[in-house]
Amino acid sequence: MKRRNTKSKTEILTALKRAGYALSHEMLKDMIDPNIDRATVYRVLNRFCEDGKVHKIIGDDGKQYFALCNNCTITENNHSHNHFHFRCLACGKVECLNNEIEISLPVSYTFKGFNGFITGLCSSCC
Repeated sequence: MKRRNTKSKTEILTALKRAGYALSHEMLKDMIDPNIDRATVYRVLNRFCEDGKVHKIIGDDGKQYFALCNNCTITENNHSHNHFHFRCLACGKVECLNNEIEISLPVSYTFKGFNGFITGLCSSCC
């Protein structure tokens, strides 16, 4: 389905591209027009997830982070990514680690999603 392009969508996508790493809702709100309301930001981010433009990461801190998709697998009913995510405990930056992992499940198990998260200090904060 073709979706209408709006100022909100453009600003959110531009902010994600400019950052180059995953952003939480709060981080994103600081980078876009303050007149774009909270519900609109969440709605746009969830649509981007549905469309395969971004993927959602649930951090070890319980926050949701959103990152642009590079190596995500998108099928009709599934949007998955098979890599770990890293959150720096000093600066808070969340990054996708490019090393893909392979998940081997027992026979008759069906893979629906993966959320791998690592914390530590990034190269800038070490």
